[in-house]
Amino acid sequence: MMKDTGLLLGRVLLGLIFVTSGYGKLMHLDAFAQSLASRGVPMSGPLSVLGALVEFLGGAAVVLGLQVRWAALLMMLFVIVATAISHRYWEIGEAAARRAQETQFMKNVAIFGGFLLLMASGGGRFSLDRLFGKKS
Repeated sequence: MMKDTGLLLGRVLLGLIFVTSGYGKLMHLDAFAQSLASRGVPMSGPLSVLGALVEFLGGAAVVLGLQVRWAALLMMLFVIVATAISHRYWEIGEAAARRAQETQFMKNVAIFGGFLLLMASGGGRFSLDRLFGKKS
């Protein structure tokens, strides 16, 4: 019971940041596309839609416990891409800004680890996967 409760709380806490961030990006796609373009991302318009949808829907799947292992894998890929685009601290000359981006980079490394654990464990008893009869 403790393991399943821990998995539920972990899924909610891990996925919530992606649900809220993805929702914000979906509501402001133009600003997100401009942000991507300013970082040199080609085709920033279509990729902003794809990125925001992956972030929101992948986060929601994790929170709800729906196809948890696949959702965790998708979110691991998302974190890799987002980190590579936004948190290249080694390219920043100013010390305070470099430290801030290094912290964000390391936060994403930890989030990646959380998704890796979730991919290995599955969603647990308190998940939609389990409700629909899929053993996690």
